[in-house]
Amino acid sequence: MQPFTLQEVRLTSGPFKQAQDVDLKYILALNPDKLLAPYLIDAGLPLKAQRYGNWESVGLDGHIGGHYLSALAMMYASTGEPELKKRLDYMIGELARCQAKNGNGYVGGIPQGKVFWDRIHKGDIDGSSFGLNNTWVPLYNIHKLFAGLRDAYAYAGNGQAKQVLIGLGDWFVELIKPLSDEQIQQVLRTEHGGINETFADLYILTNDKKYLETAQRLSHRALLYPLLEQQDKLTGLHANTQIPKVIGFEKIATLTGKTDWSEAAMYFWRNVSQTRSVAFGGNSVREHFNPTTDFSQVLRSNQGPETCNSFNMLRLSKALFLDKNDVSYLDFYERTLYNHILSSQHPEKGGFVYFTPIRPNHYRVYSQSETSMWCCVGSGLENHTKYGELIYSHSTNDLFVNLFIPSTLNWKEKGVRLNQRTNFPYENGTELVVQQAKPQVFSVQIRYPKWAENLEVLVNGKQQAVNGKPSEYVAISRKWKAGDIITVRFKTSTRLEQLPDGSNWAAFVHGPIVLAAKTSTADLKGLFADDSRMGHETKGKLYPLTSAYALVGDSATYLSRLKPVDRLRFQLDTLTLQPFYEVHDARYQMYFQTFTQAAFDEQQARLKQQEAETLALEAITIDKVNCGEQQPEVDHAYKGEKSESGYDDERFWRRTRSYISYQLQNKGLAGKSISITALDDIKPENVDFLLDDVPAQAITTEGKTIQLKANDKEVVTLRIVARNGKQTPRINQIRLLTR
Repeated sequence: MQPFTLQEVRLTSGPFKQAQDVDLKYILALNPDKLLAPYLIDAGLPLKAQRYGNWESVGLDGHIGGHYLSALAMMYASTGEPELKKRLDYMIGELARCQAKNGNGYVGGIPQGKVFWDRIHKGDIDGSSFGLNNTWVPLYNIHKLFAGLRDAYAYAGNGQAKQVLIGLGDWFVELIKPLSDEQIQQVLRTEHGGINETFADLYILTNDKKYLETAQRLSHRALLYPLLEQQDKLTGLHANTQIPKVIGFEKIATLTGKTDWSEAAMYFWRNVSQTRSVAFGGNSVREHFNPTTDFSQVLRSNQGPETCNSFNMLRLSKALFLDKNDVSYLDFYERTLYNHILSSQHPEKGGFVYFTPIRPNHYRVYSQSETSMWCCVGSGLENHTKYGELIYSHSTNDLFVNLFIPSTLNWKEKGVRLNQRTNFPYENGTELVVQQAKPQVFSVQIRYPKWAENLEVLVNGKQQAVNGKPSEYVAISRKWKAGDIITVRFKTSTRLEQLPDGSNWAAFVHGPIVLAAKTSTADLKGLFADDSRMGHETKGKLYPLTSAYALVGDSATYLSRLKPVDRLRFQLDTLTLQPFYEVHDARYQMYFQTFTQAAFDEQQARLKQQEAETLALEAITIDKVNCGEQQPEVDHAYKGEKSESGYDDERFWRRTRSYISYQLQNKGLAGKSISITALDDIKPENVDFLLDDVPAQAITTEGKTIQLKANDKEVVTLRIVARNGKQTPRINQIRLLTR
């Protein structure tokens, strides 16, 4: 199975074309010189513009620049817009200038990068899940540049990008040459993106085996080995840290014949897509994999599935589909494309979504081009540039129609031009018109989707035999000529799809389309993000779960309550269900609890008490740190030595044999105490607590909790120090409270 190039496929209408057009405007609203600034700073060259703020100025400097190269290259391939190529060529030229100034092949935007990399080269390594030598995910950062350079060459044919990429790759090979395999694995404890995949790509470009060997050295054994044994060790892991590694495992497998690595990738894909993903295809809560048996955290949190995760799960799905020719990968790909990726960009104003909560009556936040530089902005820039990548694919002689999206195909090798006309998912069918072809025999293979209840195929109005079943292809073989028309029709229905944990929460899904209802437009605080560190997270009120609409009564009646109103519009009592990708600028409900009447009454009473306790605690909380979780620790300026983090008893933690520290924001000086909870008993003889380097005054100490008197300052630095090298307790959460 082979993909078509983006140049061979053009979107013509519909929501994906609209999303592509909106993304193009966002891409052009960004300033290349601002994105290049971190690289010029590192190379000691004069700036042409000051760098962007937000994540581009607090440690992840340069990461959006790498994504931007990929977005420019793919959007240029998809549209032919000349301004995109102009910008791409300019940026590659500037990066080449930085590389030449550095003189050793290196180019990067990481703050104090030369000092950092020199320490790594010498084997001075102190890493945790997101910090390496107290630098924020530097390999993840530079991976974005590796990928951007690769894409600039692969999609837009920029030869200079290839040369810069090879120079950067050679520098990195030399950088890690003195390190032992054990030291490499220590480095890989920190999030590093798909660095193994990009070295596999370098091998494809050059056929130089040193790159393939490096790709294998840079494959994280702590994830790979359990997957090889088909063991699920994912719960509690930072989700988007893992997915790019597995894309690398799969690519390396195709180059080396390591079938067990490919089987490991397939096992990971099945695990995540089938047991860890919600209806719209996304996964994770607060960026981490939740237990497969308990999605309650996902339902409660305002930090639901992260868009970056789905960006990478689609890349993995595409790789496995092309390798295995298995249509089930397309079923997941399509579901995630329509319901998560398409919904993650504002359809008129532009702007990308970081978290998509499934908490009822909550909402999402959108980025702005001048204020927001999150990871999901980087992947968001790319997401809407490449919708044409799998609408069609081909083998030597056959054409495969995988997705029902209005588009044209120019199959250059066969001299065939095809136009797909469809209003799917609002209409149940598509029409494929052969616009150009010298008469020739080949097979058009139509995907029979898993969700389709039947499939009809007509050629020039004549019914064809359908020899296939859902999640297979239906082959139509004949001598094709210009003017031939293939008509495809299918039936769809609405069903309730429960969460993978088997709980009583379910979503309405029509065909591949997840339905949701707008519930309110009240208190959409921070709907369009400012430049604050946590601007990507909602600030509005959390409404109690007890106030959400529930399905109560006989389960046989749940679906019959839906009353069709219009195309993909259904009335559910006072709610109107519509495609989730259409729901914007509002609070919404996607998941509904299902109850018998007796179970509903009992559940409401219990939930009301739990919610009251949770909301009461949140109401007196000024600031909090979930220790051991990547984003909260970055947000609170985590520092530490001889520290490790983990996940036990469905809770994250961090401990140390030296020290760890966080900065708490005491807004309005309202904080009066600091509550620290641990998974172990807190024994004062083994640990010291300092506030702004002064021993803290303990108010109460009880088992696994200690409460300290807070300092009267806007920013309070809490330092937790191990005594005599003994291990501190596993610290779970720190809260600054108003009392």
